[in-house]
Amino acid sequence: MIVTLTANPSLDRTVEIPSALDRGTVIRASRSVADPGGKGVNIARALSVSGVETVAVLPGDDGDPVLAGLAEANVRYSNLATGYPIRTNVTVAEPDGTTTKINAPGEPFDERAQRELTRLLINEADGAGWLVLAGSLPPGVPSDYYAVISRAVREGLGDEAPRVAVDTSGSALRDTLNGQDGLPTLIKPNSEELAELVGRSGAWETLESDPVETARTARELVDRGVGSVLATLGAKGAVLVTADGSWHAQHAPIRARSTVGAGDCSLAGYLLAHEAGQEPQECLRQAVAHGSAAASLPGTQVPTLQDTTPQAVTVTKID
Repeated sequence: MIVTLTANPSLDRTVEIPSALDRGTVIRASRSVADPGGKGVNIARALSVSGVETVAVLPGDDGDPVLAGLAEANVRYSNLATGYPIRTNVTVAEPDGTTTKINAPGEPFDERAQRELTRLLINEADGAGWLVLAGSLPPGVPSDYYAVISRAVREGLGDEAPRVAVDTSGSALRDTLNGQDGLPTLIKPNSEELAELVGRSGAWETLESDPVETARTARELVDRGVGSVLATLGAKGAVLVTADGSWHAQHAPIRARSTVGAGDCSLAGYLLAHEAGQEPQECLRQAVAHGSAAASLPGTQVPTLQDTTPQAVTVTKID
């Protein structure tokens, strides 16, 4: 079983337009859809649709459209009532795959709510193989919240604690790596986030185009105690670095319709393969296959395992 936490969930409304975005004009949308969203929710949806036992943990009231959407998609969830509606994010998708996102901040989340959410998460994580901490943090939550949760889960469940994967950005990602007792088993940065983590923010474009340099940079984090780094590189695929080696994987060219949620699906593909007992390089292959399949779908739709084409992914060992 895999448990995901989405501390700052959203209703993701995607508006597709028939031509390039022209600011200041009236544009008639060709399509509009709304899906339950937030990184952890997207990962849970992608896992669930492929038959992996999953629980999405999130704050939100019974009857909220996000929870209703999860129920409709047959995604099991465990929610903490808050008394306010979950935020709405808007994505504008152009025909060439360019996306413009407008994300609402979410409602403030006080210390009592944080403690209650942590307790709920520990309860749901009992017996899980993986715990995924994903997405932004709502206002009022300290940037080291994911590190705090990791320690609390490991202290509460001891030897039965699940592996921890983290997919976030900015200070929430940086502070996840503070200390040693709460370090995650896996992190999934993109090239920009990876560059920020090692203090070389200006180097992200180099990483985006150079898998070998990406592997060398990610190795610094593994040497600091992070279990593995799955670094996504957009059209260049992804790089996986573990204590035992590093690999680069790239999918054959696709026609991208929306890249929103593609990184989330990449992590879902990795976890799906890991749960199936695959070797690291095969987990990477499925990660890239899942991310590519997601990018070829409209809006924030998630692919099933059958929608992916791992045979179109080339995996190369770096070291």
